[in-house]
Amino acid sequence: MRIALLESYYGGSHKAWADGYQRFSRHEIDLITLPAQFWKWRMQGAAITFARLLDAQPDLILASSMMDLSIFRALTRERLAEIPIAMYFHENQLSYPQSRRQNHGWRYGFINYVSALCADANFFNSQFHCDDFMAQLPRMLKHFADYNELQTIDEIRAKSSVLPLGIDLRRFDEHRVQRQEKEMPLIVWNHRWEHDKDPATFVESMIALAAEGYDFQLAITGERFGELPKSLAKAQSHLGDRILQLGYVDSFEEYARLLWRADFAVSTARQEFFGLSVCEAIYCGCIPILPDRLNYPDLITEELKPFCLYQRDRLTAQMRYHLGGDLRLDTTK
Repeated sequence: MRIALLESYYGGSHKAWADGYQRFSRHEIDLITLPAQFWKWRMQGAAITFARLLDAQPDLILASSMMDLSIFRALTRERLAEIPIAMYFHENQLSYPQSRRQNHGWRYGFINYVSALCADANFFNSQFHCDDFMAQLPRMLKHFADYNELQTIDEIRAKSSVLPLGIDLRRFDEHRVQRQEKEMPLIVWNHRWEHDKDPATFVESMIALAAEGYDFQLAITGERFGELPKSLAKAQSHLGDRILQLGYVDSFEEYARLLWRADFAVSTARQEFFGLSVCEAIYCGCIPILPDRLNYPDLITEELKPFCLYQRDRLTAQMRYHLGGDLRLDTTK
């Protein structure tokens, strides 16, 4: 089967997914991609660009969720009407914290809604994501004055299923390094430095632990956009002597070696639809310290949950437990 994969935000986990699918699928995958920037414009305009770029007749079109599928179908109806289209939801704009939507209301969430309605099939990267999207739809539709079309939610649900993100973790193996037992514990933060990942809570917790005298080092490897955030500046001023890495690591080899060296991988995310960076860290032997919410509980085995998942504001307490003892968990099983 020949599949045209449309990825409007070709970077990060989106890129890893697209590249991995092309590499490992038994089908012929044609990647049509746009750079990972200007996400609002991608949501609105990518469909127009893809309608121009896709000049083949594939057996199936697989579209990533950061585009308006209704526009794409309208522009290609004469030549692609008989070709089924599936949409893969890496994320959706309905579920993001309010601050993400404060300047544009429901606009981008509505694009996700009509795209799911237009698709022949929808795939979500986790059960949490699928359930949360379905739960958010009534809230958005009831916001409007009339003709809320709530019955369309069942139509979307009937053609939706869960297809977890495929990850090539074996590529980390060749960069494995041995941890040195006497080294100071290394805590890694490998998430975007943006509001929905709640980096401010992470920084405050690390500052509190440092003030209490706990020994540790930090590697902050996530991407950041725009000016230096206040929370990151605070991390530099209060924890600078503990920070081994600050900023996105361009080299995969360097990133992999850093994960193999690290002891803990921490998240404070308020939104996470899958958790690729956490899966990578776990594979490399890090102990994950994660909030007990979102998709994280599904990434952790039952026997490890008491050690790896924390409730609400209990991150600092959870880290005290680990930094104050010599417990070593095997997270690779």
